[in-house]
Amino acid sequence: MKFSIKNAYVYTNNTFVKQSFSVMDNKILPAFDDEAVCYDCEGLYIFPGFVDVHVHLREPGFSYKETIATGSTAALKSGYNTVCTMPNLKPVPDSLDNLNIQLDLIEKDAKCNVLPFGSITVNEDGKVLADMETMAPYVVGFSDDGKGVQSSEIMMQAMLKAKSLSKIISAHCEENSLLNGGVIHDGQFAKENNIPGICSQSEYLPIQRDIELAKETGVSYHVCHISTKESVEAIRQAKKDGVDITCETAPHYLIMNDMDIKDEGRFKMNPPIRSEEDRLALIKGIKDGTIDMIATDHAPHSAEEKNKGLRGSNMGVVGLETAFPVLYTYLVKKGIISLEKLIELMSINPAKRFLDSFNGVNLCIYDLSQKYTVSPNNFISMGKSSPFEGIDVYGRCVGNIIDGEIRFFDN
Repeated sequence: MKFSIKNAYVYTNNTFVKQSFSVMDNKILPAFDDEAVCYDCEGLYIFPGFVDVHVHLREPGFSYKETIATGSTAALKSGYNTVCTMPNLKPVPDSLDNLNIQLDLIEKDAKCNVLPFGSITVNEDGKVLADMETMAPYVVGFSDDGKGVQSSEIMMQAMLKAKSLSKIISAHCEENSLLNGGVIHDGQFAKENNIPGICSQSEYLPIQRDIELAKETGVSYHVCHISTKESVEAIRQAKKDGVDITCETAPHYLIMNDMDIKDEGRFKMNPPIRSEEDRLALIKGIKDGTIDMIATDHAPHSAEEKNKGLRGSNMGVVGLETAFPVLYTYLVKKGIISLEKLIELMSINPAKRFLDSFNGVNLCIYDLSQKYTVSPNNFISMGKSSPFEGIDVYGRCVGNIIDGEIRFFDN
């Protein structure tokens, strides 16, 4: 199908140019064809489609929290062309047989590109390597996300195997012996409210360990959801030392500190929202290129699992439907970073690191002028627990083009 786009501000060579173009056979044609189906994008912005390298779509095993269909639709309607799903599922994708259950669901129900991670260890138990070799052709990388690999020896084995398979290790870095039943950052709010805290060392010490292993093995290594200033500094130094390392953070760590939270389940996630000093270090990290990308760690739970306050609720919040508008409103419109930098963090860098190619036409269309209040009742995701509930934001996705096809347009 051939279609035309007219009057859009299009991201081109790290700037925006108002232009019209046509799309046919998954290729952009610079000539506008007024006889093709035409989408008038006057006043709208077109970006490379977003890539989220860290989402939980909960299927198979936990479809009461989210499904491939609902989660990928939420992604599609938020401008994501591709999402990468984490393996804390039932069954865990630790073998090709288990992975195929998820792949069948993706083929049947996915509304955008959904790429699964295979697990690093069997059942994510951290003891025996998963069948990485047979899964390798079908996964975007390997992770035990939701758990940290506690054994240096197992992580070394995993890195060597991933290196031999030319795959990424994407690590949830958490030292279990330092958790001590903590539920939020071990900071001022925790002390004032007598809530058990999670120390920063539980995150940055495993990162430091893995950096040394990555130096030794030469693996492509990626750090999930960093939240502490020490993590930023460790990764900054590792890059200077030539380690093949990238990392992500999430919107809530960039926008909030631990004094912004309330004793509600929608503020409970792992790692936790940390101090203002940590937040500012993360901002510096995205500015200087230490932090390569922003992922959502979209982690839906049922209402019952999230209505027990900070102490009793499950870890995890949703993020697909708020990520861009929150970051645009609180970072771009406030002059902290440019819109072009945000596109680099949400589209360009994750695609370069995790996707095999840039072939095809994969774009999203945004109306940056639309202002609205974040209301989880309007989410497509089955998960409704968001730390951004009730805040005013700008920017609504009005279209998504995936592999040269208009998947939706609602302007």
